[in-house]
Amino acid sequence: MAESMTGMKRTHRCGELSAANVGENVTVMGWVQKQRNKGGIIFVDLRDRAGILQVIFEESECGAEAFTKAEKLRSEFVVAVTGRVEKRAAAANENLSTGEIEVRAGQLRILSEAQTPPFPIEENSKTKEELRLKYRYLDLRSPKLQNNLMLRSQITTTIRNHLTGEGFMEIETPMLTKSTPEGARDYLVPSRVHPGSFYALPQSPQIFKQLLMCAGCDRYFQVARCFRDEDLRADRQPEFTQVDMELSFVDVEEVIDTTEKMVQRVCKEAIGLDVSLPIKRMTWQEAMDRFGSDKPDTRFGMELSDVSEVVKGCGFGVFTSALESGGSVRGINVKGQADMPRKKIDALVEFAKGYGAKGLAYLSVQQDGTYKSSFAKFMTQEELSALVSAMEGRKGDLLLFAADKNDVVYDVLGALRIEVAKQLDLIDNSLFNFLWVTEFPLLEWSEEENRFAAKHHPFTMPMEEDLPLLDTDPGKVRAKAYDIVLNGVELGGGSVRIHQPDVQEKMFEALGFTKESAYERFGFLINAFKYGVPPHAGLAIGLDRFVMLLVKAESIREVIAFPKVKDASCLMSEAPNVVDDAQLEELQIAVKPC
Repeated sequence: MAESMTGMKRTHRCGELSAANVGENVTVMGWVQKQRNKGGIIFVDLRDRAGILQVIFEESECGAEAFTKAEKLRSEFVVAVTGRVEKRAAAANENLSTGEIEVRAGQLRILSEAQTPPFPIEENSKTKEELRLKYRYLDLRSPKLQNNLMLRSQITTTIRNHLTGEGFMEIETPMLTKSTPEGARDYLVPSRVHPGSFYALPQSPQIFKQLLMCAGCDRYFQVARCFRDEDLRADRQPEFTQVDMELSFVDVEEVIDTTEKMVQRVCKEAIGLDVSLPIKRMTWQEAMDRFGSDKPDTRFGMELSDVSEVVKGCGFGVFTSALESGGSVRGINVKGQADMPRKKIDALVEFAKGYGAKGLAYLSVQQDGTYKSSFAKFMTQEELSALVSAMEGRKGDLLLFAADKNDVVYDVLGALRIEVAKQLDLIDNSLFNFLWVTEFPLLEWSEEENRFAAKHHPFTMPMEEDLPLLDTDPGKVRAKAYDIVLNGVELGGGSVRIHQPDVQEKMFEALGFTKESAYERFGFLINAFKYGVPPHAGLAIGLDRFVMLLVKAESIREVIAFPKVKDASCLMSEAPNVVDDAQLEELQIAVKPC
């Protein structure tokens, strides 16, 4: 029978007590982790978000009624206990922050009874994730997830305090906005009072934060909820949180400096990590050439080598045809793996095909100096030796090559480099390697739409020296854009925005927009810019990813209270789901059968 807590007031959380409290009378409340009846004495591990505390019930101390109730306790019962803090009679439990003490109970109330949970609430549970997510409210009781959520809250508070201290105003922007189909797919919300019309949930507050700069707000930030209808993976969710900021009268350096100081403070206060400033920088082109990725993991080597000049004119058609088509031949040197079994090499070939490769060429340098290769018969000994030399190959090394269009080669070797490093355990997980990647391409060609698309968004400022190329060779224009990367994960990014009408018009033209179509999509921003807009720039950092990386979780689901699974559904609430016909009728919406 559940009891009331009337007259009892919690004095401490379980994990807050220590040897300094010995002799005090305290009241603690929480969930029963475990009950052990030793006959005449009952041990209860009581858990709340602060930790676990051992409570002892002896009939001579707590009385027959409380002792009888203690005998009935089971896992996840919610109880209130009043008692005296004592030094542990037995040896201290070094695995608990409260391991030196225990509470000798004098009073017990059972506030809520509980059924046996579908899985144990414990650290490092082996329970399948699907079951954990179905009963997420139970999963969240685990110490690991409790700590993740508390750290996330602390990080958010630190960010707010830091940015406010730097002169930023926290301003909320609308959640119901106009759809501007440029980028990921929007989530649409039908309007009841405007039949046939729809709001879109924001993919980011981009346009509104630029309007705030037009409004003279100068420095804005927001811990913003954003929505993108895109395929999910370990570091993506359909709804996510980003730390969004925009600054007036600044250029690249000021945004980077502001962000670095915030990141440095968060890391120090959250996990005691000292981040050295300034953070290293690398241009987009350098990142692609060295790592095959615009978010490179720099915790290990195995960098790409361009051997296009070395193999030019050789007898291996795969290499020469790639070069003749304007592509390249590049490789990675897997040190000391010349004896990798053929079965493992074949598995790497299949992995590479998943990233667009037609195949993967390999060459191993044997200990006797001879070469074992998938293409040796097509090249002379001199050509093979020159290739090995260009790759800085030594006896015992395995060389892997991709030959295709540059973007395919980058994708293949960038992913292969990470995969091989994981297989060979080359990544030092104790490191936190931050990196800025700068000077991204402004535009990228869309084969699907047969036009250029914005690499970031249509309001990104080109590098001033590249402005003439907008008319002649838009694909070569670099952007005043910058991403901050941590351990191979894009933590966030931003850019200097276009504030000059003539440059914005040229940008729209490069994207294939007519004046009419540009105005239809972004008219309210274009109009605002007619009334005096300051130079401005901004950045957004993914809060979910940031916390995930700091706690070294494998997925952002581990740092989000109620996440979705891969098909964007919630196993706990069963969203999305059908709605009543009356609701659809009121919205004048009909659902077509598949």
